[in-house]
Parts: sequence; C-alpha cells; structure tokens
Amino acid sequence: MFEIDPQISAVDRAVGARERDGREAKVVTISQAYDTDVEDLWEACTTADRLARWFAPVSGDLRLGGRYQIEGNASGTVEHCDPPKSFSLTWEFGGGVSWVDVRLTTEPGGGSRFELEHAAYPEEHWDQFGPGAVGIGYDISLAALALHLATGEVTNDQENAPYWASDEGKRFLAAASERWYEADVAGGAAPERARAAADHTLAAYTGG
Repeated sequence: MFEIDPQISAVDRAVGARERDGREAKVVTISQAYDTDVEDLWEACTTADRLARWFAPVSGDLRLGGRYQIEGNASGTVEHCDPPKSFSLTWEFGGGVSWVDVRLTTEPGGGSRFELEHAAYPEEHWDQFGPGAVGIGYDISLAALALHLATGEVTNDQENAPYWASDEGKRFLAAASERWYEADVAGGAAPERARAAADHTLAAYTGG
C-alpha cells in the first residue's frame, strides 16, 4: 500500500467556521500536494473513469448544473466548474445537504495541490462525531489518490477494504483521527469535547 507516517504528515487539515445563508457552518479543510500537473489532477478528480479508480464509481452528468450520484454514498448538483482550477457541488446524504469546494493549484516547487473544503451546519451528528466523521474518509481518499497517481492502479475503498480492516489500516485510521482531534482543538473546540468526538468517530471506522 503506502507508508503510513509520511502519508499522514503530507496532509494539511483545518477546522473552522463561516456564515452561509445567515447561519454558521462548520468547515473541514484538507489538502495534499501531488507529483503531477494540474491538468492530470483535474482529470483524476472529474472524470468517471478516473474517479472510479481511486474514489468510487460516480454516475450522472459531471458538468456545470448536472446531477451526480456516488455509488452507495452522496448525490448532488455541480454548482460551479472552472477547469482545471476548481469546482463546487452540493453533498446530499441522509436527508441533509452540505457543500463541497475543491481547488487545484500549481505548487511553487513543482507538482500540484488538491484542496477540499466541506461545509455543513453543525447538527447532532457534528456534536457526536466532530470533523473526523468526514475528515477520516477524506484522509482515506487522499491516500488512495496518491497511490493511484503514483502507480495508475485501482485504489478505491472497495478494492482496498481488507487493508482498512487490518492492523496496519487501523493504525492509519487512528493516526488520521488524532490529527483531526488536533485540528478540532486548534479550531476552537474544547479539548474534552474534541476528544470524545474523535473517539466516537474512530470507533465507528474501526468497529471498536
């Protein structure tokens, strides 16, 4: 698969808040630089064939105004698209709606950076699980994307499900969870509350 510690350290994570339609929304931000150009990264993130290889099968109309469906997961509408720089979409899951913004930029020293913001109104789910509920999932996806870009192999969750159930996979999940705990506290959460949320989330991911 990949080396856990370098992959965990390669990812930047932040938790913040901003106003959306007169309400405060929590914002989870995650980013990683990759050794490829922006055009290749854009193709990996916006074409059905490439998405299925590292993320999940995605169907629908993948263009501005189109509807998409992630197999076994969220659906939504593409609200903004500026190739090969950025796109935005609604994230509709479990009866709720949140918002995802993705930006791709060229790194000063070469390569390109993937940055994703996921904004949601804080409801009961946030209180119980905190930012790691989506954050750990994105950590898994960014690791799979790194492996896909380096090898071209299929690295999506379905293909690698046995890895995430292994001791090594659980160590990755625990490390990611700890980094999201730290980001939550840095974003203003009380340490005790952030720790409880992180523990609940890790248990949900690992069956602990």
